Amino acid sequence: MLRAFYLRVKRKNMKGEVIMGTVKSTIRVGQKIPKEILKLAKEQVREAKRLPRVYDPECPPSKPDALAEFAAMARDLRKKQRKPSSVVALRIKPDALLKYKALGRGYTGIMADVLNYAADNPEILNKVQT
Repeated sequence: MLRAFYLRVKRKNMKGEVIMGTVKSTIRVGQKIPKEILKLAKEQVREAKRLPRVYDPECPPSKPDALAEFAAMARDLRKKQRKPSSVVALRIKPDALLKYKALGRGYTGIMADVLNYAADNPEILNKVQT
């Protein structure tokens, strides 16, 4: 399974035009991010820190009280979205487990997603039962 990540940097050029730079890389789940990509990202972040902030005229900087309100709304939303997971012991064939473990870190979440998908699609369960 592949995972893409992006680093985006906005800045103004000499003419005052906003320029946006993007670094995109694709890695396998469980694979470490290559050192040259991390180095490039760190250099761009350092460069962006030296430049002045550029705000969109349609979206001016938020005031502290508005930011506090947004933070409270986000906390409430996260509390509502949290669904406790149940811990379950399964008997699974060794070769199937090896395939999931080969996906790298987070493979148990992927297993849970596969089980949820199968439970939500009766045609899959019917194929397995026959």
